[in-house]
Amino acid sequence: MKSRFQLNYLLARSQQKTSTMSIIQLSNISKIYNPDTVPVRALNHVNLNIDKGEFTAIVGPSGCGKTTLLNTIGGLDHPTEGKVIIDHTDITALQSKALINFRLHNIGFVFQDYSLLPVLTARENTEFIMQLQNRSKKEYRQRAEELLKEVGLGDKMDFFPSKLSGGQQQRVAVARALAPKPKFVLADEPTANLDSKSTNDLLDIMLKLNKEEHITFLFSTHDQRVIDKARRIVVLEDGNIVKDEVLTVSY
Repeated sequence: MKSRFQLNYLLARSQQKTSTMSIIQLSNISKIYNPDTVPVRALNHVNLNIDKGEFTAIVGPSGCGKTTLLNTIGGLDHPTEGKVIIDHTDITALQSKALINFRLHNIGFVFQDYSLLPVLTARENTEFIMQLQNRSKKEYRQRAEELLKEVGLGDKMDFFPSKLSGGQQQRVAVARALAPKPKFVLADEPTANLDSKSTNDLLDIMLKLNKEEHITFLFSTHDQRVIDKARRIVVLEDGNIVKDEVLTVSY
């Protein structure tokens, strides 16, 4: 049985009230691919708020719209209809250059395939986005080293991706995502290519960052190991949110 807090929370979600803590607000989001040929509706009038400090999993079968939803939130995909508001900024109204700049300073990404630059070391991969932000060398070097130590790679900073395991590469990807001090991190199937130990280690790191530094994580996943760690589960089917549940956790 849900507590009164949970019931009130879910009621507020269902009514889509704007919270002062909400950093992500999706309003009537639809996404239709190939509208002029064979239309495919990936998202269907989705409304969703994510508050600061959440550790939320977007789940559902393959093709249900999970990745499209994350890409839309991250400004990598533009909705056919609706608005995406990130910390009071409507990113659907931004022009291309302004959107790129907004992503650079506000959103962290962790991808299934790690997406590390093979010619850069773990340290250099972590520093790269901060260099794009025009931070000083002293600042980006110090933060990269701190983050790599935080994710357990203090002794592998100068290793190239080819010399790191899949789990270690994904830890570098997490450090890189956190480097620009984003408002939140979007993780698209981040454990899909990892074994159980690497997955558990990675999730423990992200949970620690979430709990101690209040970093917001939003996952798309079908991995039960991720779902078991989440504090909120949003279920998608055929582009629709069919369930939105806040969980009671003991850790």
